[in-house]
Amino acid sequence: MTPRLQKLKSNATARASIVKAMAHPTRLLIMESLMHGEHCVNDLTDMAGCDVTTLSKHLAVMKRAGLLICEKRGLQVFYQIACPCFAEFFRCIDLISKTSTTNLRCAC
Repeated sequence: MTPRLQKLKSNATARASIVKAMAHPTRLLIMESLMHGEHCVNDLTDMAGCDVTTLSKHLAVMKRAGLLICEKRGLQVFYQIACPCFAEFFRCIDLISKTSTTNLRCAC
């Protein structure tokens, strides 16, 4: 395997782990919410409509993938998005979703 191909495969593996960490409706909902500002676990639990244990598992997967930054303040933990460009990424996904049903080319 050439060094270039090895690098491409390594990049693809790293990207796949990040995409896999987002690939759940609840996690996408969490990401969407955090794009508008940081939230504590209680806020995210209410928003996601799941119990704290389930939410904590989702947050752990996302944090491990490098998607989130967390900060403990007193008894609460606050989460925020690690990279603000995810908003643009989601806009592209939305455009692809809309254009795939109309056979139009994405305009991003």
